[in-house]
Amino acid sequence: MANTFTKLYIHIVFSVKNRHHLIPDAHREELHKYITGIIQNKKHKLIAINSVKDHIHILIGLNPDSALSDLVRDIKSNSSIFINRQGWLKTKFYWQEGYSAFSYGQSQIDHVIKYIENQREHHRKKTFHEEYLEFLKKFQIPYDERFIFDLRMDK
Repeated sequence: MANTFTKLYIHIVFSVKNRHHLIPDAHREELHKYITGIIQNKKHKLIAINSVKDHIHILIGLNPDSALSDLVRDIKSNSSIFINRQGWLKTKFYWQEGYSAFSYGQSQIDHVIKYIENQREHHRKKTFHEEYLEFLKKFQIPYDERFIFDLRMDK
């Protein structure tokens, strides 16, 4: 649409089904490149992407012409198919149902990029469950602990 100007930064987070440690270190970069292609093909801008064995963080510049839910659906379904076709795992790969998305302003982007880039170091001190609950509290998102994730996976 003419005369429409936006700058929408969205931090997307989702995990492997049941938070199993299935994202292979040896193929993380290849997975990130594949997901980058999905994002770019949908006319969004990838700003940062990183994953650890059980979840992924993606920071994008959102194109307002398409729904975020459609983008995440496409990322999850296509990357699952990609991982399974590559034969990286002895088991079938699935992402969890749902996702989280958090919006940021321009002045916060450098901090979010560094946060995403330092996931390995960050998770030496904190579990994904702890990290996730911090995000929900920080953004004042109401939640029911019963529906967060399978809590047994962190123990």
